[in-house]
Amino acid sequence: MSTEHGSHSHYRRSLGPVALTAVGLGSIIGSGWLFGAERAASLAGPAAILAWVIGAAVALTIALTYSELGSMFPKAGGMVRYGQYSHGSLAGYLAAWANWIAIVSVIPGEATASVQYMSSWDFGWAKALYDGKELTGSGVALASVLLLFYFFLNWFAITLFAKTNTAITVFKVVVPTLTAGALLLSHFDTGNVTGHGGFTPNGWSSVFTAVAVSGIVWAYNGFQSPLNMAGEARNPGKSLPKAVIGSILISLVIYVALQIAFLTAVPAADLAHGGWSGLSYNSPLADLSLAWGLNWLAMLLYADAFISPSGTGMIYAATTSRMIQGVQENGHLPSIFGKVDPKTGIPRPALLLNLGIAFIFLAVFRGWGSLAEIVSVATVISYITGPVAVMSLRRLSPDLPRPVKLRAMPVIAPIAMVFGSLVLYWARWPLTGKVIFIMAIGLPIWAWYELRKPWAQLRPHLAAGAWMVTYLLVMAAVSWAGGKEFGGRGYLPGGWDILVVALIGLAFYVWGVRSAWRNPTLLEAERELGTAPAGEDGGDGEGSEDGQGSEDGGDDDRAKADARV
Repeated sequence: MSTEHGSHSHYRRSLGPVALTAVGLGSIIGSGWLFGAERAASLAGPAAILAWVIGAAVALTIALTYSELGSMFPKAGGMVRYGQYSHGSLAGYLAAWANWIAIVSVIPGEATASVQYMSSWDFGWAKALYDGKELTGSGVALASVLLLFYFFLNWFAITLFAKTNTAITVFKVVVPTLTAGALLLSHFDTGNVTGHGGFTPNGWSSVFTAVAVSGIVWAYNGFQSPLNMAGEARNPGKSLPKAVIGSILISLVIYVALQIAFLTAVPAADLAHGGWSGLSYNSPLADLSLAWGLNWLAMLLYADAFISPSGTGMIYAATTSRMIQGVQENGHLPSIFGKVDPKTGIPRPALLLNLGIAFIFLAVFRGWGSLAEIVSVATVISYITGPVAVMSLRRLSPDLPRPVKLRAMPVIAPIAMVFGSLVLYWARWPLTGKVIFIMAIGLPIWAWYELRKPWAQLRPHLAAGAWMVTYLLVMAAVSWAGGKEFGGRGYLPGGWDILVVALIGLAFYVWGVRSAWRNPTLLEAERELGTAPAGEDGGDGEGSEDGQGSEDGGDDDRAKADARV
């Protein structure tokens, strides 16, 4: 068990496996279930069922790598720390930036989802909230009020958060289950599955694209919320993997049931012109409920359109504040954002920063679909460090305590890297290029803190992070040159493009694992856990052939930003 230091001593370790599973489920079952079924069906038709299964397999594989990491380092904001432990500041910062962008943009997305569902109410003012593509000015104003609600619920205490979230999560599980059952009983038209272009009306490539951009990755990304709350977990070695894996499997059952219910409940008349691609519901499940006379279910869905997204928004407001604290302790934000209120155990300055960023995202991306695409691709980029970091740390620090250690991890990790690379490619050009460009926007912040360091200290961080920078550039190029069914120029034939992306994932996995080094952040973590080798001072020098060397001045560097954990 690690000793808590500094602001981490103010966290309350009050969350057990049930509460953490509720955090995971509450994150996964948010706005995704309200819109994901329709959006996946419009892309892939009935094969959207398989898209949810593929998405769960990808999430579960990647989640297993993060479960080991989370149990090793049970600190707040865990997801933004692991890359820094294994590869130093450059790779760690890029992973943290991608992860933060993916998570903080979910918060306005949940508020947008609630307002978009409200626009189906039979009132003039409600219909004026959404114009069919994005929120109007009044819709943005109402969504802003919801953002304030999410954040103020997190302002006071973690115990209030836990009690509120557990209750909301129970409701969030019951309502989707009830919705699926009611729609299946009211109208079960198997002709929708066999007709209108068959099971895969838009081809198999559309199934893979649905995994990447229809909200499926958005939904399953919630598995990381328990990991980001690890600083408040009781017995994290047991509770974290249970929460992560359990929340994914439970949500898979719910989402598949909802997808089947949606597919078989769509009126044939709505598919007569344009097929599945022509669907354009403002409030998909509520609209189907009204179509089949289930007015009570529609009213329940309108209420849940506030409760489910609000519960997820509240969770993400909590987890992003822990992520900001983690980024600050990695040395890439001012110290104010690492402060935790000693009375409530809440990192309030980080909470305020995320509130401001959420307002910006809400103003720029006013539709649920556009936010879902950005979130999904940024999420996949953040995923790739988990498989690399978990095996890198097994090589670099074999004596670190691992409450969760799977024998199959040497096989799981490269598969997870391949899965992540494929989903990134499936997201289609130019979306992949746009989000990779967003990743580059964050580099000036890293440069501000890092480029002022002496070259001897900076060089090993650059060398260890080169694989990730190169990976993003190569993936952008492959996406541009790839198959036309994935938005590319068609230079890579269908089928071969999938093989090329898989091989690229494996190649960069090997490069990433080999480039990891015993950087000061890792050595400081080893000292906290009592596993640091005797006499190793953790200097930030160029290192030996294995990246384990040190130079004078490393202790001064550790006293500053580079040794923070």
